[in-house]
Amino acid sequence: MSSQSTVENNTQAQTGHTMHWTIMFIAMCCLLVSNGMVITGITAFDSEILKEFSDWSRDDLKFRGFVTLGITGILAPFVGIFIDKFGVKPLIIFGSVVLAGSFYAYGEITQLSHLYFIHAFFAIVLLTCGLNVAVILVSNWFLKRRGTAIGIAVVGTSLGGAILAPLFGSWVAGGMDWREGFQIASVIPAGLLLLALFLVRNRPADMGLKPYGADSSADEQQADVSQQGLEYSEAIRTKSFWSIAFIAMFTFYTIMGFQANLILHLQDLGFGIQAAATGLSVLFIPALIGKFIFGLIADKIKGRAVLYTNLSLMLLAMFAMLFAGQGTVFFAIAVIGFMWGGFYTLLQLNAINNFGLKASGKLLGTITVLDAFGGGLGIWMTGKIFDVYGSYQNAFIVFTILVAISVVLISQIRKHV
Repeated sequence: MSSQSTVENNTQAQTGHTMHWTIMFIAMCCLLVSNGMVITGITAFDSEILKEFSDWSRDDLKFRGFVTLGITGILAPFVGIFIDKFGVKPLIIFGSVVLAGSFYAYGEITQLSHLYFIHAFFAIVLLTCGLNVAVILVSNWFLKRRGTAIGIAVVGTSLGGAILAPLFGSWVAGGMDWREGFQIASVIPAGLLLLALFLVRNRPADMGLKPYGADSSADEQQADVSQQGLEYSEAIRTKSFWSIAFIAMFTFYTIMGFQANLILHLQDLGFGIQAAATGLSVLFIPALIGKFIFGLIADKIKGRAVLYTNLSLMLLAMFAMLFAGQGTVFFAIAVIGFMWGGFYTLLQLNAINNFGLKASGKLLGTITVLDAFGGGLGIWMTGKIFDVYGSYQNAFIVFTILVAISVVLISQIRKHV
């Protein structure tokens, strides 16, 4: 081989590796923007919305989350079929446009039906540039270090809460009208749109590349990891699949209900809006660290021991919330965030590694039916429990029980590919 050919091959390899990590960064941005705006950041405006619409209860307001995640669950399998057939790029482009329009329209609502209608569109956002899209995109581009790559990508969900909630909270604390805040924030998805248009490729083969860590001598079929794994019909007949799905449902009920009501809970404890909004940072900054660290651990340690450790510690921290006051609540929140972040990465990684990528769109879509329903129910029922009992104490008991059940279900997870 000539020295010129060697230089060209080295240049191509460096370009390829750069593109792999660029794709991972874009997947992280997808989650930062979509989850950060739709799920977490939006809660910074809750107290102001409830002041203007004084006849709305927390139950009324939080039902919006059930609308978003309920529709997400219903449509997820159909979007999964689309992902398996056409890839994720067109979805990210479409979702960015829908998010921008929906956020601008939020600033114009005058009645409860308007709120729910917009949150129905938020479901489209989560399906087209949310978790499943990001995980599948990264998994297509990474063979080795997949745990690390997914861990870094899903950091985006935590960054969204850590950055956007305090940002929006500072707008409210500074006297900005909540309607104006929504409409200013509608500009944010433009950045994601540009990244999708110019940089996203569905799989390495679209650029003549191989997945990160693929043997350079492997033939094209072996190197295309997107075609490896169980068929959908095979995977859904396993205990592992349904264990993962129900763990997702129970833990998403817990964390979505927890984070969606956290600012209001902290205000009930006597914190001001700015300090209460910072509570989401205390949840999500440790979560993003947990996602990265446990992604690295998952590449080194196989099996269920890490899952057990992670979720068991989350269970203890959730139990501590039953007794936490102003002096201790942020510590409990931080531990919950760190452990949830790690488990979030491990759950996605298990879903991919245990069944492969061949039917990943449909499989993750089916899991999303349950986890989205659980998450939406958690947001709504936690607000409803507050309205009935005047506190979140009973809601925290429910969270603790569901996490405990999830710990037990880990025993049923097996690797099938």
